[in-house]
Amino acid sequence: MNLGKNDLQRHLSGQFNSELEGLVARVREMGQLVLDQLSDALGALERGDMRLADQVVMLDSEVNRLELGLDEACRDLLVQRQPAAGDLRLVFAVLKVVMDLERMGDLAKRIAKATKESSGLPLERFGGRIGHLGSRVVSLTHRALTAFVEFDGVAAAGVRQEDRVIDDDCRQITGELQAFISVRPDLTAGALQLVWATRSLERFGDHAKNVAEFVFYVVYGKELRHMTDEERSRRLPAG
Repeated sequence: MNLGKNDLQRHLSGQFNSELEGLVARVREMGQLVLDQLSDALGALERGDMRLADQVVMLDSEVNRLELGLDEACRDLLVQRQPAAGDLRLVFAVLKVVMDLERMGDLAKRIAKATKESSGLPLERFGGRIGHLGSRVVSLTHRALTAFVEFDGVAAAGVRQEDRVIDDDCRQITGELQAFISVRPDLTAGALQLVWATRSLERFGDHAKNVAEFVFYVVYGKELRHMTDEERSRRLPAG
């Protein structure tokens, strides 16, 4: 039987309501911090703001601290409460989501380092497109985190579709940067930093997709990535 949003809301008034609500709230806090990290990293890249890039790098320790705290809280909950069925899926989903968020923080730091490691970034040609791509990744990640907080399996399924479009855009930008290097070898160092930034955005989106897939698993008890489009359309509610 599917575990829908209403079922989860009724469940959250049960025996260990406060612990589960606390986990979800802490995931939301960590997710917002990672989103802020990415937004600042993109701003630093666009403006060549070294001070902002340094702040992004320094935030990574806070992301790691939140990861360790949530990991410990989940493991304590598993031992003390021994949850089953949908409850167990939720706790394991938090563990997995937290791992993805920590990796997102590392990717945001990598984008910030692209700003710090080269002053010859060809932003006049690629900066706008990478900035637009970054905004889409921020939006995608926000949607995935909102789906998690609201236990919205339908919204989670939509994130997977959008990630495919982002992957296509990343491959196109990367290919154009590689072609640019062949005609402007004097700007190779800066262009390579933008290649790494673009690939970091692609992987960031992949982690957002992972978050959405964990939401789908919590709500429906099924692995979204192992289902065909036809199977998803049959299982998801209409509208």
